[in-house]
Parts: sequence; structure tokens; C-alpha cells
Amino acid sequence: MISETTEQIKKIQSRMLVAQSRQKSYADQRQKPLEFEEGEHVFLKRIGPVAYRIVLPPHLSNLHNIFHVSQLRKYTPDASHILEPKSVQVREDLTLLVILVRIDDTSVKRLRGKKVSLVKVAWIRAGIEEYTWELESDMRKDYTHLFSGN
Repeated sequence: MISETTEQIKKIQSRMLVAQSRQKSYADQRQKPLEFEEGEHVFLKRIGPVAYRIVLPPHLSNLHNIFHVSQLRKYTPDASHILEPKSVQVREDLTLLVILVRIDDTSVKRLRGKKVSLVKVAWIRAGIEEYTWELESDMRKDYTHLFSGN
């Protein structure tokens, strides 16, 4: 029985080696060594042999900014891709004007047995519309005119 088990283990190991070899061969064919240099029309910083950090604008700061090199493509410069920056009005205290546009949704969350009422608020900051969930009590206090019908 021991010799049969040993023989079965050897068969399994052999099959695993064949499968691994096949997968490695496929991966080697599909994978191209690709390297970018800083300043090469990409907004990346190399942080490892196959990892790059991409520079994201502030309104996308919640996204994961590290990518494997296989997910990146070399950029070919094109004049139609040039974007003109928008001018942003900054107050004297160097803050941006934020305008509440509307309340889009409401939700009640249970936190430690308490019910907390939230509202989804649409804001415009520097010409970009953003959404946040805020406490309804705070919004009622600061923006009473929005809740006059309730």
C-alpha cells in the first residue's frame, strides 16, 4: 500500500510540473518587459521592478494609485490630448468656494444600536460636482432652507 501511495504521489507531482510548465510558457509569451522613465510623457514614478505609482488629481485621491507594469501602456504624444487648465477662484484665505447643489438621497444607518440619518449631498467645488454623505442633523442646522418642506 505504501508503494502504491508513493507511486500516486509521484504521478501527481509529475502532472503538476507539466501544468506549471505549460502555464509558465503561456505567461512568458504574453508578458513583455516594459519600462518607463520619469518624464517620458507618463505621470508615473517607479517604486519597484514592476510597480509604478501614478500621479492622480486631488478629486481622484481615493483611488489606488499603484499599478503593475503589465497594466500600463506606453503613451504616444498627440496634440489633441493637450488639456487647458481651468482657472480656479481661490479666496483670500486660500480656500475654494464650495456650493451645495442639492440633496440626492437619504439613508438611515444603524451604529451601535442607534439610528443615524444621512443625506447624500451634491457639491460643486472648482467646477467639479462631488457627492458626500453627511449627517442630516448637521445639514438641517446649516442649510435649514433645504428642509423647510419636511
